[in-house]
Amino acid sequence: MSVPEPPPPDGVPTGLPDTLEAGESTSDLSDTSPEEGLFEGLAVEDRAVEQLADGLLSHYLPDLQRSKQALQELTQNQVVLLDTLEQEISKFKECHSMLDINALFTEAKHYHTKLVNIRKEMLMLHEKTSKLKKRALKLQQKRQKEELDKEQQREKEFEREKQLTAKPAKRT
Repeated sequence: MSVPEPPPPDGVPTGLPDTLEAGESTSDLSDTSPEEGLFEGLAVEDRAVEQLADGLLSHYLPDLQRSKQALQELTQNQVVLLDTLEQEISKFKECHSMLDINALFTEAKHYHTKLVNIRKEMLMLHEKTSKLKKRALKLQQKRQKEELDKEQQREKEFEREKQLTAKPAKRT
């Protein structure tokens, strides 16, 4: 039983010469049958094809399986490395946020100190204004008392002048 010849891949000789000799034509080459040519005289049996395929598989399959296993291990290692890297990045972000928090606390302490100073200043100003109000009230009361005294003094002088002025005597 003869197996039909598969088409050859590029660059593989087909059994036909690449160049024609002078005086040869393609019709001269067509005298040979398709079964002849490169595989001329070889009978290929199915069993031989299976044995060759099994041999080829047994030769290359262990290497391919080892390569597949190595690739799987590399992939798992990459996943582990990626997870570790993500954890390190999150730790770095936490550390950076801690620095930000520390800066915020330092700034808050600074502003708290400012507020305490402002409060002290406000209390001092409140005391001064209270003293000034008391003093102003005392001065106002003193001025009113002085004005009242001056008014009473004028009235006394007016009464005295009235008494000192000559009065016409009354006829009886």
